[in-house]
Amino acid sequence: MVEQHTPRSLIVTFYGAYGRAFEGPVPVSALVRLLGAAGVDAPSVRSSVSRLKRRGFLLPAKAADGAAAYALSDEARQLLDDGDRRIYGTAPVSQEWLVAVFSVPEQERNKRHLLRSRLARLGYGSVAPGVWIAPAQVAEETGHTLERLGLTAYVELFRGAHLGFAPTAEAVARWWDLAALAKQHEEFLDRHEPVLRALQCGPEPSPEQAYRDYLQALDTWRRLPYADPGLPRDLLPSDWPGDRAAAVFAELHSRLHATGALFVHP
Repeated sequence: MVEQHTPRSLIVTFYGAYGRAFEGPVPVSALVRLLGAAGVDAPSVRSSVSRLKRRGFLLPAKAADGAAAYALSDEARQLLDDGDRRIYGTAPVSQEWLVAVFSVPEQERNKRHLLRSRLARLGYGSVAPGVWIAPAQVAEETGHTLERLGLTAYVELFRGAHLGFAPTAEAVARWWDLAALAKQHEEFLDRHEPVLRALQCGPEPSPEQAYRDYLQALDTWRRLPYADPGLPRDLLPSDWPGDRAAAVFAELHSRLHATGALFVHP
């Protein structure tokens, strides 16, 4: 299921879409105004910002006028920069595979769970216990993630071709739950394709409406290129809905992002 918009998720999405363009840290008053336009009340903004601060995503700072503000940590900037290549489709699809082989001692099984969950969040499919696979274009992001979490000692990475023995398309259907991925794409389309149709047929949106529609579309979309990490098109079903979902998001971005920025920076 596509996750409902939560205050914390919308704040992360805001920083990815617009927060990095601020000159300096984002004032708390601006966060309250901008997340309020997306339906998040002030107490929820403040509590969610506090949780993101505890996680090390945001750092307390001062705006130019001395007001309370929050800046992205270096790790958060790296996460968002890595995400750009997936979310906006700038990473070319590789025909090679990246294989992660890991072994974690039983006394450190909490790290085993962390490793599995992070590989899954990066879009890896499971080949066998301790063997996970992804398209090779995620190699750099995988390295950043494993280094940030201190997990590199447990993992070996290999890059190459699938040589057999089942056809690669059949193997991909085992490594990933393609039906579940297709459903996520369809849910995105159900929610956001009507917004695009209205834009195509109606008047230009106001900056506030463009900002709100874009933030919500991005907040839904940004998870999909991780669940579906850019598998080669010839290995997917002919009616794969991810093609249409990507096209809808790309057009929403083209139509809404710049106009929404006029509301963020009036």
